[in-house]
Amino acid sequence: MDSARSPAAQSRTAVVPAARFAGWVERFAASHGEVREEPHDGGLLLRASDGATALLRAPWPDDGRPGRGADGVQRLVSLASQERKIGLILVRRGGFAVGVASGGKLLASKTGSRYVQSRSAAGGSSQQRFARRRENQADALTSAVATHAEAVFAGHAVEYLLPGGDAALAAAVFADPALRGYAQRSKLPFMAVPDPNATVLRRAAADACSLRIVVTDPV
Repeated sequence: MDSARSPAAQSRTAVVPAARFAGWVERFAASHGEVREEPHDGGLLLRASDGATALLRAPWPDDGRPGRGADGVQRLVSLASQERKIGLILVRRGGFAVGVASGGKLLASKTGSRYVQSRSAAGGSSQQRFARRRENQADALTSAVATHAEAVFAGHAVEYLLPGGDAALAAAVFADPALRGYAQRSKLPFMAVPDPNATVLRRAAADACSLRIVVTDPV
């Protein structure tokens, strides 16, 4: 059975900037033995002689601009090194952060906080009033975040959108009329983050432009 798919195999995920990726691959080979490359599910699989694998994925699709190089790793590094602008929208009940990132750095950003109450265990009419109040708070939050995002994105040729935080709130932000002009932009994979702030946004900007690696140890 393929060790990358074995239920008993132990996997871990790493996020590595393109500038450090070649060194990461060298250390992987030094730890696990000779490595061969295999195309795998839109990414690149490194299979080591001891049975360990590393599934490598670029931060974005090539979209007609593939990376250059003599082998798969070089081409992946080249692709991940391209300057592409990403619009980030991170939102949770405790706050929001929006920004434009390129090369792992923020070009523009806005953070803030709005309170959305947690769910209530109360019943009857009290629960209904609470639910309406909570829904109104969430609507106000998502509308405000969409408006801020539209303002931050303006003037930047945003190519991809990256949602993160609370999936339901993020979806509501993207559905807001303020972002109608970005409806056709491709979305990158959802990013799990804590309550957004400036520090969380900077980390997300760096991760959004880095390669993702899923390492599976030999069984």
